[in-house]
Amino acid sequence: MIRPDPGGGNRGIRNRSWRQRESDPGTAPVFSLRGAGVRFGATWALEGVDLEVGAGERVALVGPSGAGKTTLLSLLNGSRRPTAGRVAVLGRDLATVRPSELRHLQRRVGTVHQQHHLVGPLRVVHNVNAGRLGEWSLLEAVRSLISPTDVAAAEAALARVGIAEKLYERTDTLSGGQQQRVALARVLVQRPVAILGDEPISSLDPARAEEVMQLLAGLAGDAGRALVVSLHAVEHALRHCNRLVGLRQGRLVFDAAAAEVTPVMVEELYRIDQSTDEHGEGAA
Repeated sequence: MIRPDPGGGNRGIRNRSWRQRESDPGTAPVFSLRGAGVRFGATWALEGVDLEVGAGERVALVGPSGAGKTTLLSLLNGSRRPTAGRVAVLGRDLATVRPSELRHLQRRVGTVHQQHHLVGPLRVVHNVNAGRLGEWSLLEAVRSLISPTDVAAAEAALARVGIAEKLYERTDTLSGGQQQRVALARVLVQRPVAILGDEPISSLDPARAEEVMQLLAGLAGDAGRALVVSLHAVEHALRHCNRLVGLRQGRLVFDAAAAEVTPVMVEELYRIDQSTDEHGEGAA
């Protein structure tokens, strides 16, 4: 069944996961957004977004630059509060939790960024262990910088992404693809229930991009983790995710199973409309 989009006709299947969970109330979503919106000044970067993501789902956020993908991810990891509506992570409304609980929830959501945010001169083991900083005291963090703590966990995470032999190498000697794997290993040591990816393959060549997407999809499959990743390359989204959410000008255009996304839906999502001002890249 295709539900009409208020802004422009029947463009896709909306709120599929909500309808499924209404028939199975015992399945709690990892992320839940109801009427969520973010406004910068007079401009809405996101408006009226209803979305749920459950454990084990692999969801791609697709749409043109400035569509609101990065802003949506910032709501999911709690780094930004909504201007309107409600955002819940693991059933907890982020607008009402205490700062300590917010930090706890954020530790349970790992994020892979377009820029790796690694410290180049440090050994790989230290960059991987940075994923544990949220649970360590300052003293524990300093001690680990002098003599790495829980090396076995860091090595296991690196083995999971295929570069265990790089444990003690300087991070800035690695290739771009290897550094992205270090960033993935850093997320793994957090033991997250969900992984977010903000354009994680945009700076990689096609072969490395495919490898990283395979890794992300595989990591999401471990222990039923949810994956929400923003992508410009729709072909990667269709190949590695089981659900696509299309965003355009801050609004949700479609929410559909990958197998149900048609070329017409993609063309409409990325069409150039000269009569409408696009959001700037800052509202991506």
